[in-house]
Formats: sequence, C-alpha cells, structure tokens
Amino acid sequence: MQKLGDVRRALAAGELDKTLTHLLYGDLSAARRRVEELLDGFQHTFEAGEDTPVALCSAPGRTEICGNHTDHQHGRVLAGAVDLDFLACAAPNGTNVIRFQSHGWPMVEVCLDTLEPVEGEKESTAALVRGMAAQAAEKGYPVAGFDVYAQSEVLPGSGLSSSAACEVLLGVIENHLFCRDELDPVTIAQMGQRAENVYFGKPSGLMDQTASSVGGAVAIDFANPAAPRVRSVAVDLDSLGYALCIIDSGASHADLTDEYAAVPKEMGAVAAFFGKTVLREVAEADVLASLPQLRKTVGDRAVLRALHFFADDQRVEGETEALAKGDMDAFLALVDQSGRSSWELLQDITPAGAVKEQAMAVALAVAARALDGRGACRVHGGGFAGTIQAFVPLDRLEEFRARVESVLGQGSCHVLRMRPVGGTVLWS
Repeated sequence: MQKLGDVRRALAAGELDKTLTHLLYGDLSAARRRVEELLDGFQHTFEAGEDTPVALCSAPGRTEICGNHTDHQHGRVLAGAVDLDFLACAAPNGTNVIRFQSHGWPMVEVCLDTLEPVEGEKESTAALVRGMAAQAAEKGYPVAGFDVYAQSEVLPGSGLSSSAACEVLLGVIENHLFCRDELDPVTIAQMGQRAENVYFGKPSGLMDQTASSVGGAVAIDFANPAAPRVRSVAVDLDSLGYALCIIDSGASHADLTDEYAAVPKEMGAVAAFFGKTVLREVAEADVLASLPQLRKTVGDRAVLRALHFFADDQRVEGETEALAKGDMDAFLALVDQSGRSSWELLQDITPAGAVKEQAMAVALAVAARALDGRGACRVHGGGFAGTIQAFVPLDRLEEFRARVESVLGQGSCHVLRMRPVGGTVLWS
C-alpha cells in the first residue's frame, strides 16, 4: 500500500489518469476531484495521518441484459458492469473492528469477535460487512479490523445492484489487505452471494455479484454454481450506434421481498414435481407434456414462470452471439422478446393485486412509445419496482430522454456505458 500523502501527490501529478480513464470515470477533472474528496473523507472520518498506508478500490454496479430470474435456477444470464461504482479508500486499523463509512450514511461498525450471522443485522449493511469478512476468515486468511470510507454512485433501489457492488467492494478490499490478492473475481462473487443470502437474509442468484466482480459484458452459465462458466464479450455500444439507458419507474423496492421470493419458490415447485431441485435439471419437453397435472399441482403462475425460464435461458445464447458479431438487429429482437416474456409469463412487472399503482408497466409503455419502433426496452433486474432498461439509437437519444422524463420526471433516464473493469484496486 502507498501512504495517503503519496496517493495525493500521485493524483495531482496525473499518475492515476490512465486508470481513471479506463474505468470510464468521464471528465478527468471531475474524477480527480472525486478521488480527492474520497481521500479527504477518509482522513477526516478516521483522523488518519498523511503517512497512513491506504488502498483505493472500486466495484461497479451491473446491468442485466438477458436472463431475467434464470440464475437462481442454475440457468444462463448475460450481464454487464456499468460506469457507476462504489469507490473506497481503505486501510487496516489495528483492531478487531471493521468501520465502514459510506458518504451520507451512518457509520457501520462490526466487531469480528462473532462471525456467525446476527439476527438483528438482517437487511443491513452490517450484515454484508460481517458476511464478507467471515468468509475470508473461513478460507484461512487473517482478516482483522479495517477502516473504509466509500462514495457510491450506485444508488439503492436503482436496479443496478448497489448491494452486489458493496459486497464486491468489501471482497476486493479484504482480498488486497489480508488475502494477498489470491481470491479470483468469481470467488469474490460467490462470497457476495452467500453474504446476501445467509447474512443479509435476501434470496438472490449469483448474476449481480459476478457481473460486478468480473466486469465488462459477461455471459454466465450457472449449470454448476460452484464453478460458473464465464465468457467475456467485447461490446462497444457507441460504435454500434446505441446508448444504454436505465429508467427509474418511480416505484420503490421496499416491502417486496415476498414478491421476489415467490419467483424462485414457484420455479422450484415445478422442478420438485419432477424430483429435481432447479429448472436447469428439467427438460422443457417434460414440462409441456405434463402441463395438465402440473397446473393442478403447482398452479398456473408457477407453470408460466417455468416456461419463461426455458425461453429466456435460450435467449441468452442468442443475445450473446448477436453482440459478439455486432448484429444489433438480432440482438434487439431478442431483447424485445425477453421483455415480453418477463411481462406475460414471469409476471414480474406489477406486484400481485396492484391496481392503482403500476409504475413499471407505465414506464415500459412510455419507453416503447418513445422508441417508436426502434431499439428495445425491457424490465431491468428483479422487477416489480425500480427500473427498466432501454437500448436507444444515438440519433434518437435526446428526444427519447425528453419524452420519458416528461412523464416519469426530470432525471429519471440515466444514460450509462458498460465498464470493462470489474472489482479492482485502483492504487496501492
């Protein structure tokens, strides 16, 4: 690690410029100011001296491109890291306590005397902090207390998975401070998933953490979750004439845990009908042949959600090949199919029973009209609330954004880029 004062001098001298540019931080002057503010925040929060050895680390948010609710059934997904991230300055503190300060939020302190899940920490940042540290310790590494000052552009509820970015950030920090950088990106992703499932208490697949940890556009096959197959795909949407937009529907994810949990539960019920654990182990032909009895046993929504799984799992391969070839027409046609399947079969657009408020459905209808037959849009992430995704022709981008924001509000349409780098140490 480098001393805090030395990092400041390197930043002023432009020695971090190449790294900041590679991470798609945009305007270099703004990026330098952001890092400078991060260093100031760390120093003031933890009363650190200029000679304190520190590490600068980053983990990006992610965008799901295809494979809506397929990962938890050991299916395939296509996802990508985006140019919004958690940026952090971290250093060992010589204690047995992790202090995690995210700008604008209360300080989180976690004592490592207990590495088991704590019931009172469920659904909190403290649970993620404890869960990531516990797993590094379980792997035999001498994890101890450390201080973190972080700034996040991946806002909670944005659909870009701030929780996965936080988990990967903690994994990158611990990997560098205590694990001799021996943990690979997929291992860090698996640690993040377990922290979220077991410590935080939220059921989730492995897509979010893998996309954030690996970076770039990635096709992930979870047939064996212990060793997922990851294929990187080089994608430059700018050169293909399209922008990636994430649009906030205005609806909150709060109180939707049961809706999210019902998706894997119902898909699992279909698999269990055939004596299997997940749908990846079931043949679609067997499901179709057993529809009458399945409908009686598990219900129609579960059957429809299973049919969505099989279709979207196959679409991942098609979208991956289309992107690899730069065939946007084929890619966009599949994006449109995936979006329709999520709405009609998976049914993760509107919470059950919602009548007056159907924000995601409205957002999709507004985006489709603004595209006017060009590009494509779909649900983004887990669904039910939060954001949608649109691929918009560059020559239509400003008009598209204006039309969407005239209905959904100023600042609701975010134009992003796909970041080529996942969880990483910027400077140490």
